[in-house]
Amino acid sequence: MSDNNNSGTFFGACPHDCPDTCAMLFEVEEGRLTGVRGNPDHPMTRGGLCVKLKDYEKRHHHPDRLLYPLRRTGARGSKEFTRISWDEALDEITGRWQAIIAESGPEAILPYSYLGHQGLVHGLNGGDAFFNRMGATVCERTFCGEGSCTAWLLTVGPTAGLDPESYRHSNYIVIWACNSVSTNLHHWHIVKEAQKRGAKVVVIDAWRSRTAQEADWHIAPRPGTDGALAMAVINSIIDQGLVDRDYVDQYTLGYEALAERAASRTPEWAEAITGVAADDIRTLARELATSQPAAIRMGIALERHYGGGQTIRAVTCIPALTGAWRHVGGGVTQSPVWEHPYRFDVICQPQWIPEGTRVVNNLQLGRALTGELELDPPIRSLMCWNSNPVTQAPEADKIVAGLQRDDLFTVVADHFLSDVATYADIVLPAAMGAEMEDIILSWGHLYLTYNSKCVEPPGEALPNNEIFRRLASRMGYEEERLHWSDSECLEHFVDWEAPASEGIDLAYLRANGYARLNVGTADDRCPHREGNFPTPSGKCQFEVEGATNFVAPPFRQMYEGFQPGEALDPLPDYVPPRESPQSNPELARRFPLNIVSPKSHGFLNSCYANMEEKIHIQGEQFVLINAADAGPRGIGEGDRVRVFNDRGGFEAVARVSDDVNPGVVVATLGYWRQLNRGTVNAVSGADFVNMGHAPAFSDNLVEVSALA
Repeated sequence: MSDNNNSGTFFGACPHDCPDTCAMLFEVEEGRLTGVRGNPDHPMTRGGLCVKLKDYEKRHHHPDRLLYPLRRTGARGSKEFTRISWDEALDEITGRWQAIIAESGPEAILPYSYLGHQGLVHGLNGGDAFFNRMGATVCERTFCGEGSCTAWLLTVGPTAGLDPESYRHSNYIVIWACNSVSTNLHHWHIVKEAQKRGAKVVVIDAWRSRTAQEADWHIAPRPGTDGALAMAVINSIIDQGLVDRDYVDQYTLGYEALAERAASRTPEWAEAITGVAADDIRTLARELATSQPAAIRMGIALERHYGGGQTIRAVTCIPALTGAWRHVGGGVTQSPVWEHPYRFDVICQPQWIPEGTRVVNNLQLGRALTGELELDPPIRSLMCWNSNPVTQAPEADKIVAGLQRDDLFTVVADHFLSDVATYADIVLPAAMGAEMEDIILSWGHLYLTYNSKCVEPPGEALPNNEIFRRLASRMGYEEERLHWSDSECLEHFVDWEAPASEGIDLAYLRANGYARLNVGTADDRCPHREGNFPTPSGKCQFEVEGATNFVAPPFRQMYEGFQPGEALDPLPDYVPPRESPQSNPELARRFPLNIVSPKSHGFLNSCYANMEEKIHIQGEQFVLINAADAGPRGIGEGDRVRVFNDRGGFEAVARVSDDVNPGVVVATLGYWRQLNRGTVNAVSGADFVNMGHAPAFSDNLVEVSALA
């Protein structure tokens, strides 16, 4: 790469919340970012970028970009601000915080962030050390993956599992609750190559997504019933005599108990729940068992209903039953992040959290801000960065109501005047990808990916880490960790001595842009050919005794439905959704339609949803509805409709389509509320699923009505 700091080609990495973590090349001319492209040498990226990122330079140079600190001068949400200096902004923020701490204690301050940036330095956890030093309320972040992670760790432990690149060797591939074409594009290319060589590709999803349209077979269970399908697959594998008993006997724990549990979960039983024909379930079971190597790619969406954790457990059991783990290209993929050598203890400094500090979950921000959680002291200040909870979090109307409180002091660091930023008292301009050094976390492959700083931020924008360094200085925090430069952070945030890091250091990444971890190649990696699961037993654990969804007593009011020490079922099983015509017929009489809210094709969560060219790709906010549901409601193609339940509602354009089955509607995530009349998370509930405090974004009933 170029040594010229003003012009040349520099290594970059996509910072967005996506498993692909693409390796990029930044093109710079005279200190200005002029273009981006995928790194052609990276085995996953292979030179290609998605529709969101392919013109990333336009996001850097967008005319609406925040360039200077702002102070609110009008009503909250009015977007009336005036420019102030950084000194004024920092003095006001820290002065207000010090007054709040003196009056109510540091727990009256709540930090709020997520994966608007995936960097180790500037991303999700970049402000944790600062707020832990302060003693602020801890924000538990469980937007995606935590229910899945809980189930995965119970069953197979912290293993990366099946390497996404190894799917090139698979003969049978199941993409379960993942729209890979829109949200995991570079893995989809590998799947398509296997398909061209003869592998059968099955997509299991409640609607016919772009990915399902390209599959050999699309199976569409009713929303929230995937657990019944998985248990029936287990039943059928056993019933058809397709269990690899040698593998099960040597490398699994609890088979007899699982077989007893699954005995009544027949394909006919599952057909009545899922709507998937019993014969199709038997075929799926037979092909999964006999078409080795067989691979399963689980999507985050699989956890997003009340029984999601148990669903993940059931699916994770299948490759051990069939012996798929014996083969390169066989097994199941959840998230390869488990074998990455990140040092989250150094990043977050959890030992600084004062004993007894309370926790508020990010999914329940609206409840926290409106007093529904009855917090003592109440939240008096919120700082938000790398997140736009007004569109991304559930119960959006409650969040807006809370942000409108006159006594709430809100600080937002962002690139644009996003939905949440419009309610802020102080807005801070944040730097973007090409303007700061980082290593970008990957939860979708086995590479470390380096991002160089190759241009200066425009105006007075600052990287997140610099913002927190300045806040720490203003607050009088002298701990060395809080004053590390970005480069010093990277030296400490990765365990460069770990076996997976052998031969890799920061200098290597700066010179090469990326490095594959030392965990075997995609052509020979077969981590559980002979068991070796990183569980207490060393085996795949079909049965786990004594596991709990533990919540410490001071926090119990935040977690309705989960008492401290509540025991988890030792075995996987189907747990019905909370909201469906089958499980809640009384609610369904008023709101008869299951809504599914997948990620958008043109946006990355709410990123890009303010850019005209991306809105053109994604289209106006819409709802997919089957003709059988549209007709009786007097809804035609292109009509404006309102989608609603007791939590709230939003307006959309109807797309009448057989891509959704009767009784199901689909509205994608990410549209900005300030540009639309509500967004999909206005109808989403903030109750947790049955493991890991994960969200129930696909466990909501609604009604759809035509607008005059």
